[in-house]
Amino acid sequence: MEGDAGTTVGGQEIRKRNIAYKMRIGDVLKGKPMMDEGKFLFLEMGDKKVVRINVLANCVDKYIQEGEKQFASLTVDDASGQMKLKAFGEDIGPLKEVLQGDTLQIIGNVREWNGELYVIPEVIKKVDPRWLLVRKLEIQNSRKDMPAVENGDSNLKNGIMKQIKDAETDGGIDIDTIIMDTEASPDLINGDIKKLLEEGLIYEPRPGRLRYLG
Repeated sequence: MEGDAGTTVGGQEIRKRNIAYKMRIGDVLKGKPMMDEGKFLFLEMGDKKVVRINVLANCVDKYIQEGEKQFASLTVDDASGQMKLKAFGEDIGPLKEVLQGDTLQIIGNVREWNGELYVIPEVIKKVDPRWLLVRKLEIQNSRKDMPAVENGDSNLKNGIMKQIKDAETDGGIDIDTIIMDTEASPDLINGDIKKLLEEGLIYEPRPGRLRYLG
């Protein structure tokens, strides 16, 4: 496999798979592509050299080209960013089975073409949408160097308030939805929600559901 390390034992090369790092798309897009004579080598992300990734995301767009030159492309979104999955020839089968709106677990190799990062998928598996929140919590709880948002940050608090106001026509918004759609740690988000409740600006008609009191 391209990008995998190899060692030689008894005259035969044994391929070693690169680690498939659990990541969010927004973090992948922040990585620095390292190239050698136009060929993609890896994404430089701090002290990591990332070639394979493991992401959870929703399919928001799909393109299939049949015929002599078969090609398939899915655009996936995990609320932190969007990225394309691409497959060619006989490998387009798994992408054809995906429907727009499906939540997917994707393991694959990062590639770069003409300034765009994309993924050649190895595994595409449909999963319950709730796993998106689980993955966000998993990554943020394990991340030691995540840029912190200071407690009481007015931009974060105002952003949460806006989401709650905008959701009034839908009868409110779930806390899990706010956590998924906000780029901050769940602890800070929950802290600001608690403050808004204490200030009487919002209320909780039922556990986990928020509405505006204005």
